[in-house]
Amino acid sequence: MADDLEKLRAEIDRLDDELHALIQSRAALAQRIGELKQGAPAYRPEREAQVLERLSAKRGILPPERVIAVFREIISACRGLEEAIRVSYLGPEGTFSEQAVRKHFGRAVDALPAASVDEAFRRCESAAVQFTVVPVENSTEGAVGRTLDLLVSTPLRICGEIELRIQQNLLSRAESMSAVNRIYSHAQSLAQCNTWLSHNLPAVERIPVTSNADAARRAAEELGAGAIAGEAAGERYQLRVLARAIEDDPNNTTRFLVLGHLEPGPTGRDRTSLVMSAENKPGAVHALLAPLARERVSMTRIESRPAKARSALWEYLFFIDVDGHQKDEPVAKALTELRRLAPYLKVLGSYPAAK
Repeated sequence: MADDLEKLRAEIDRLDDELHALIQSRAALAQRIGELKQGAPAYRPEREAQVLERLSAKRGILPPERVIAVFREIISACRGLEEAIRVSYLGPEGTFSEQAVRKHFGRAVDALPAASVDEAFRRCESAAVQFTVVPVENSTEGAVGRTLDLLVSTPLRICGEIELRIQQNLLSRAESMSAVNRIYSHAQSLAQCNTWLSHNLPAVERIPVTSNADAARRAAEELGAGAIAGEAAGERYQLRVLARAIEDDPNNTTRFLVLGHLEPGPTGRDRTSLVMSAENKPGAVHALLAPLARERVSMTRIESRPAKARSALWEYLFFIDVDGHQKDEPVAKALTELRRLAPYLKVLGSYPAAK
């Protein structure tokens, strides 16, 4: 048995050497591509999406999500040889927004926390960073209103999206839940765990703070304090996990947008986001949706928001996501008709759909 084990380990060592050589070869090709691009962006979301889609379709022992995770980091490292990429996100460090950045871009980028969604937008608009990642909706708590409001006025384009499964945990320096007498967390996270908290810690004070990372920091500094946050925040502040996955909805997911100045090309599996207004008269919204139905374009989301600039023509803006790229014929035809019908229309971007 010992001999068999050593033989298998030797085979793994040989394969590791081969993998190392292949990764170096891939890196050299990526470096050469960067030289040929002559200043063009290294990050091409449509190309990366196609690579990961192709690799995830291959069968093997490892499940597709594990394969994607490995190749995401290889792509990230190789991309870093072409260009140093900076990404702002809604901070501080240890938030789910930072996790979203790492999930999408990998580790070979400079992830820079911003104090607010507004600041995350401004950093990218001013070219202090090339991209920004911001939350836009949660499956339990709904849309992030400030992100939607800023999308109307920003020159940035949506060039990618990330869907992050949100696992909330009870973290603390305490050794047991009985020693926790107050819990810090973001208001949305407290709401996402309301049933669990009411059942397990009904008498414990709940204190909303600006972020889950800030909650973890407070829990690390205060005796008897707990925090509801992700594992990354717990690791950063060296907290124990007293209870894992305490969110009320087991499918709790937050969708993030990647914003920049890119306009990705079609991949065959894309999404287009737009915002438009409707005249304040009966049937106006129905009339605007009719071109999508005629062209058989599937609408995956619609969200209304009060318009910031009131006028006699409209009072609400409608944020809509549809399947397909704006260069796809059905979507292009529908957009042409919508531009004729809508008092205001802005295409926020076409980008690879999150898998």
